Amino acid sequence: MNTHVFDQAIALTPTGPHHYSGATSPAYGNMVGPFGGVTAAVVMQSVMQHVQRLGEPISLTVNYAAALADGPFNLTARPVRTNRSTQHWVMDITQPDANGEPTTVITATAVTAARRETWGVDDEPMPAVPAPADVPRARLEARVEWVSRYAMHPITGALPTVWDGQGDGSLMQMWVRDEPLRALDFCSLTALADVFYPRVWLRRARPVPTGTVSMTVYFHAGSRELEATGSGWLLAQARAQAFRNGFFDQTAQLWNEAGVLLATTHQIVYFKE
Repeated sequence: MNTHVFDQAIALTPTGPHHYSGATSPAYGNMVGPFGGVTAAVVMQSVMQHVQRLGEPISLTVNYAAALADGPFNLTARPVRTNRSTQHWVMDITQPDANGEPTTVITATAVTAARRETWGVDDEPMPAVPAPADVPRARLEARVEWVSRYAMHPITGALPTVWDGQGDGSLMQMWVRDEPLRALDFCSLTALADVFYPRVWLRRARPVPTGTVSMTVYFHAGSRELEATGSGWLLAQARAQAFRNGFFDQTAQLWNEAGVLLATTHQIVYFKE
């Protein structure tokens, strides 16, 4: 059986207690280095395959201290505190600098937890939107490789076709899933949380340079909800709340076709005039 291209991209080799080695994948290449979502998924993978992990992820924060360069890297993942039902993690990725010295390019934290049955409700209902089959697929010019790894069917807020500086909103809604198909898990859900193009491009209708500084994903679903989702479509919705002084935020939600809110995510993003 062939390994899915996503699993190849997030593959890690243990090199010692809490230490792994890996390498970027050209299949998820971005303008500079790899797609930020797959980098976050690599960080999540280090926790998921760690022998000391307790429970399942409930949050992940990734800070992009510098651009991850194409090529090999080293990753450290360490549980720094384990309580009765929660476990707290600290991770980092390093690469050699021009002098061959290891330098930090990614820092991250995560919380895993032993989920238990309680009362629950989604207070953020899935919007009423057309079914995936009723929405045309985006025909994107693949200037970066990673967009070819996803099927995207935009409902509103598609990438502008005219860059005239006359944008009037930042809301985007689309159906999305891995391509080729792959059953959803915590790593792929992490990557999908970063699948949106920059909100400033839509709000301004101007393709200014951008870069994610920090991203947090909150996992509202456990393994049971992810298994029920399988390789089905996710409704992904994102909007910004403020653009100011060279930075903007993004808040996003991801639902499965059954309307279950699987994850919410927040970013702070740099943009350049």
